Amino acid sequence: MDIAYFTKTLEGLPLEKAAEITAGLGFDCADLLIRDGHAVSPDRPEGIANAVKFFAAAGVRTSMATIDSARPDDAASRLLSCCGEAGIGQIRLGFWRYDPSRRWRVQVDEARRDLDGFERLADRFGIKLTIQLHGGTLHSSGALAVQLLAGRDPIRLGAYPDPANQIIREGSEDWRLTLDILDPWFCCMGVKNSGWFPGAYGSHGQRAWHSDWYGLDEGMVPWNEIVPHLVATGFTGVLSMHSQYRVSREQALDKVRADLAHFRRLVAAAKE
Repeated sequence: MDIAYFTKTLEGLPLEKAAEITAGLGFDCADLLIRDGHAVSPDRPEGIANAVKFFAAAGVRTSMATIDSARPDDAASRLLSCCGEAGIGQIRLGFWRYDPSRRWRVQVDEARRDLDGFERLADRFGIKLTIQLHGGTLHSSGALAVQLLAGRDPIRLGAYPDPANQIIREGSEDWRLTLDILDPWFCCMGVKNSGWFPGAYGSHGQRAWHSDWYGLDEGMVPWNEIVPHLVATGFTGVLSMHSQYRVSREQALDKVRADLAHFRRLVAAAKE
């Protein structure tokens, strides 16, 4: 398993600094976020190759990248081509948002047409594209994501479960069911933790509840059960560790160090 650091926390930093921090945290791999305001912008895809070189110089492989494209247009094609040329073999696509004012089936058919184009691009560039389970989308759960992936080549299109997203969004389902449904597309997983906490009672006597991000050993996601399952089943994909903490970057990085150490302890214990 590759434990990669999702570089979203490093927004605004130059490539060299982002690579240095990722290596200093103890990660062997990076999940490079390609987004405006980050070290690599989608408007300048030639920067992808430079990013891979900077991370490699710091001793960090770039196992995957994350882009926001949800249409297989020329701009997406250029991004994917540059990723492939730079040696990034796996790329997370953007989201197909659910619009409650439109029929679900119509939206699924549109998304599947988009994925037809992405599957052709993946085959053309020799890469794998993944769909992350995320709130507010047509693929918030395994049961929904499989509607988009059914019949597709798992070598070119894969599934990216994210248990913490699923717990605090509408995609919640037993993690075993998620992985079962998404086999054989399962190739990547988001690593973070989350949970709910009670708020104040409102004017009509109903208590409000709020969600937040927690340390990997504190939230509702049972990583102590998921990690042994991944080890026992021989999972060889990418584990992208996220840092969604609503604190300063310095404090968030401290939390990431603790999360990585905890995760590696779980892996070591599962291998004993």
